[in-house]
Amino acid sequence: MGAHRDSFGTLDYLRNLSLFSDLELCELAAIAAATSERRVPAGKELFRCGDLCDGIHVIVLGRVKRALRAPAGAEKVLDVLGPGQSFGESIMFMGKPHVLYAEALTDSLLLHVRKNAILEAIKRNPRFARRMLNELSLRLYRLVADIEAYTLKNATERVTGYLLANMESATPGQHAHVSLSAAKSVLASRLNITREHLSRILHELAQARLIRVEGRNIHILDPAALREHRV
Repeated sequence: MGAHRDSFGTLDYLRNLSLFSDLELCELAAIAAATSERRVPAGKELFRCGDLCDGIHVIVLGRVKRALRAPAGAEKVLDVLGPGQSFGESIMFMGKPHVLYAEALTDSLLLHVRKNAILEAIKRNPRFARRMLNELSLRLYRLVADIEAYTLKNATERVTGYLLANMESATPGQHAHVSLSAAKSVLASRLNITREHLSRILHELAQARLIRVEGRNIHILDPAALREHRV
């Protein structure tokens, strides 16, 4: 991992992230000084299960998936993250090795903030500590929601729920739109179904005139009807 370089304005970028918005300028400068850039090509792993966690990553550009991998090679995608999102906080605080692996889905630029700088900022700034607790609590809430979906909702409900949660707001007279953040195989793993099952569900929704699929672009023709759709 290379030394810190402020080639694109690390301090200004961190300042505009909600996670670091409670830090004073001098505190933020200390965080920036402990930050290094990582340029990761598509398909390259950032870390593997069992690697030690010595800080957090913040995505500037690109997409990153975090997943579990079975000994036989099968994987379960936990999430797909994009610009402005961070990851690694909970494992960093626990002082334990990573239990997931992370891989760049596209050519990506990330910032790696070293653990000691985060801990020092938490010690000095209670507002930042509360912000970090709020962020970790929100992630736990989302994880519980995922578990609920996997165990209590069928596959079609999971797919329609994902589309509705990720659709871009439509102006009057226009359809809502979802741009898939990853390949369908990755999304299928995220929703705990097979790629073939995902394709079949999308086909059925298209035949019901609820959506129109154009590669990774999905047009939601009737959001209200899609919300009420039942198998």
